[in-house]
Amino acid sequence: MKLIGAGLAAISISGSGAGIGILFSGFLTAYSKNEKLEQKLFTYTLLGFALTEAIALFGLMISFIYYSIYFLIFFFIFEFIYERARPS
Repeated sequence: MKLIGAGLAAISISGSGAGIGILFSGFLTAYSKNEKLEQKLFTYTLLGFALTEAIALFGLMISFIYYSIYFLIFFFIFEFIYERARPS
């Protein structure tokens, strides 16, 4: 069940890719209509890019946390069973 949660958390990466594409297409459209505002538009575009990428990294971090917790629980249970089954 944890792996499903980790996979769902990783979906934010694809949404971030689509958001970055829309962001830069909007920048190019606005720049082609008004070239005088290039610096201001580019500053806002970079800010939007950073915030969108941060959302993707948060989703990736949550995905890794879910997966690592699942792996650690499985590892400790396996070690406990192995220690119990080993002859003295």
